[in-house]
Amino acid sequence: MLGEGIVLISVLRIVVDIALVWYVFYKLIMLLRGTKAIQLLKGIFVVLIFYFISYFLNLQTVQVMIEQVIVWGPLAIIILFQPELRRALEQIGRGSFFSRNRRSEEEIFNHTVDAIVKSCNYMAKRRIGALITIERETNMGDFVETGIPIGGQLTNQLLTNIFVPNTPLHDGAVIIKQNEIVAAACYLPLSESPFISKELGTRHRAAMGISEVSDALTIIVSEETGGISCTRNGELHRDINEDKLIEILRANLEPNFVKTPLLKGFGWKGNKK
Repeated sequence: MLGEGIVLISVLRIVVDIALVWYVFYKLIMLLRGTKAIQLLKGIFVVLIFYFISYFLNLQTVQVMIEQVIVWGPLAIIILFQPELRRALEQIGRGSFFSRNRRSEEEIFNHTVDAIVKSCNYMAKRRIGALITIERETNMGDFVETGIPIGGQLTNQLLTNIFVPNTPLHDGAVIIKQNEIVAAACYLPLSESPFISKELGTRHRAAMGISEVSDALTIIVSEETGGISCTRNGELHRDINEDKLIEILRANLEPNFVKTPLLKGFGWKGNKK
């Protein structure tokens, strides 16, 4: 009996050990998802494959080169991905690395859609120009750094107030990540496409520009006409009503909240202008 108990404890210890390692690994993957670091992991995997191939084929020169990469690689990773590593350590320090949000994902998602729609409708009726970029899978960290950090929970009142004319933050783009306004007055790259209508201003060109370099969904409220437009994946859709805006937001943002399969396109069939 004593021997069986010792064996059982040993097995449980191994199971717990493996489970903890896999959980930490899973949390790290979720933390790095959508950042440049995830591409690094793919690169490391490719390097290891080449190393094993060179080992079995006895390609000594290739082996030496890859061994040097393996030796100096960790130092290069620390230097190149210092922001991501710092963010991970900060989350561990705050205790949020292992914690779960008490609010349901569905509730947060509905609140986000509702806040954006109400804010856009309010600004459109009063012809308040706005540029709202919503992060999806591609990390927007480089563009967040060009603006003013907000770090506030998304509400339609806060979002609207940012774009009130003649205020310090109204000029530029607001970047949203799930239910958080990350930054305001951000600079987005202007599209140089010759196919954009000459009647469109800087906001539309910036929205097209960010859609060409990321998968972000961007909403534009025209200061001249009060019309609402959306861009994503290099496509511009203009004159969107409230129902279409809700449909677009649900089709493109829901996967980021409830982890359903990624929906393609804007989620509706409309005329591109």
